[in-house]
Parts: sequence; structure tokens; C-alpha cells
Amino acid sequence: MRMHLAETAPAAYQAMLGLERYMAASSLPKRTYELVKLRVSQINGCAYCVDMHSHDAKAGGETDERLYAVAVWREAPFFTPAERAALDLAEAATRLPDHGHGVSDEVWKAAAAHYDEAGMAALVVAVTTINAWNRIALATGLVAGSHRQ
Repeated sequence: MRMHLAETAPAAYQAMLGLERYMAASSLPKRTYELVKLRVSQINGCAYCVDMHSHDAKAGGETDERLYAVAVWREAPFFTPAERAALDLAEAATRLPDHGHGVSDEVWKAAAAHYDEAGMAALVVAVTTINAWNRIALATGLVAGSHRQ
């Protein structure tokens, strides 16, 4: 590890934890939040976060079958329409450079069909937060599995 952010920049670290507290109190289902964190971390290539969120989801009752299929959620029959809409929005908001535009109206409307305004706000914050955590983990050199040691 290159740096322990909580020690070097405690105010920044606490600000990130504030987003996590917001998410814990939000209306977004915990299972959906874990799926979003896992998928975004896969896209960003953050082994530390993929490891952490796979274990967190499993501890929260997620099945192996669904965890194995998150990377291919479009082809797998294991996800609800609401989860699919959340994963689609998470991918669109994470892969901004890949498609050269923001989240499309089609993707937004599909998610909004399953989540109220507060749920949509939580989903946007969820995607933003895990993208930030991924960048922190990758920049500081966090090693997969080290959070369990």
C-alpha cells in the first residue's frame, strides 16, 4: 500500500464515510447497492473492491450464483428488473469515456420505472461513491484481501 488515506487525509476519508452513512440510510435495497458496488468495481478493475464487495454481498445473504453472474448480468436470468435497471445505470454512469455521452434518457427512464426520486438519488450517489472508492484504492495500491487481515 502506498498510503493509508484515513491517516494521511482524515477529513477526506470522513467525507467519504459520510456518503456511506447516507447510503446506509437510503431507500436503495442493500442487495442492489452491493451488486452496484461489485459491478462498478469490476468495470474499474479494482481487485481490492471486487474482493471486498463480493465478501460483503455474500455475508449479506447474496448467492454464489448471482455473485458469479454480476459481470454478465445482461445474459444471466438471476436478476430482477429493478436490479437490471440499477446495473445498467451504474454501467452507463461509470463508462462515460466509452460512449462519449452521459446516461441516456432510455437508461434513466428504465431505472426511474423501478425507483422513486429518493431511490434514484441514492442510486446516483451509490455509483459516484464506489467510483471514488475504486480510484482511491487503485491510486493508493490497496491489495485484494488486505481488509480481512
